Amino acid sequence: MEEKIWLSSPHMGGTEQKYVQEAFDSNWVAPLGPNVTGFENDLTQFLGKDLQVAALSSGTAALHLGLILLGVKAGDEVICQSMTFSASANPIVYLGATPIFVDSELDTWNMCPVALEEAIQDRIAKGKKPKAIIPVHLYGMPAKMDEILAIANRYEIPILEDSAEALGSSYKSQKCGTFGTMAALSFNGNKIITTSGGGALVVKSESLKDKAIFLATQARDNAPHYQHSEIGYNYRLSNIAAGIGRGQMEVLEKHVALRRKWNKKYQEFFASIPGISVLKEPSEAFFSNHWLTAILLDSYEQREALRLLFESQNIESRPLWKPMHVQPVFQSYPFYGTHVAAHLFEKGLCLPSGSNLTETQWKRIENVLEEFFKY
Repeated sequence: MEEKIWLSSPHMGGTEQKYVQEAFDSNWVAPLGPNVTGFENDLTQFLGKDLQVAALSSGTAALHLGLILLGVKAGDEVICQSMTFSASANPIVYLGATPIFVDSELDTWNMCPVALEEAIQDRIAKGKKPKAIIPVHLYGMPAKMDEILAIANRYEIPILEDSAEALGSSYKSQKCGTFGTMAALSFNGNKIITTSGGGALVVKSESLKDKAIFLATQARDNAPHYQHSEIGYNYRLSNIAAGIGRGQMEVLEKHVALRRKWNKKYQEFFASIPGISVLKEPSEAFFSNHWLTAILLDSYEQREALRLLFESQNIESRPLWKPMHVQPVFQSYPFYGTHVAAHLFEKGLCLPSGSNLTETQWKRIENVLEEFFKY
């Protein structure tokens, strides 16, 4: 059996070990230190604008703290994109709040502005104005942020932007992760850059960053003894993991360019295959990092047949995220929209997209596709 081709595996740039070694040499083996500060500064410089970044243990932690900072409490409602990974919705439930799921639109596969406004109006009519909106930039594709922001502003509801998959993407030349009142980033092992496991909360003031770090370090009060006046969490990123992140930031733009290269190759291949569409930018306003390249096939049966053929050749592919509103754990919660997200899940497949794919690996992928479609 040939070596496995992964969907999206970690891709080191070469300088990560230098920063990690510095942490060992200086004995900064803790959830604080110069790498944490440096990584936060690197992210702030990349994202631009007047932002503050708190480095955390995961993107899920960032969403959880973001909701807390937005004042979400038990009994509240939070609107969440249905077509996403469960980590977008889980923190809502951590807080005892109710997720309100919203369908996708077909251009970007992200939150549908029409369904969003319908959800807001209906929840308000039921006496429960949502406390926050969580749109997601799915697979690195920016959501329709102009329309989503206009609706959020009209009803004065803050946006917690889930940019876990979209570092390096932009909409109308503005970086994803900078649109919302707050935003969450992820550096999990399969993301565009990785810290092994990690994430960050992006906020717009130093006081909010300080509050996020306070909560992320067990909410210890300023006292000579351990004193706690509110519940805290163990959510801070370690100095060692942040060292990996510092090295990864040096190759972020290179990784984006490589992912876009493979997406272009997929687009070129499928251009002559009738009935198959590749997720791509609907206009020049959108710039995707193409974290994962995804396609829509003719049917569920065709999707599964291709996935299984890849599997037989030791190549990983994966169905799209199963929408939250049809997940067993979430199916009792309200949903607004039609069947777009369910349709995407039924026929959609993610293809190997790593920035560390080789031309030899691409040829293996191409051979499978040619065999399947009798190219």
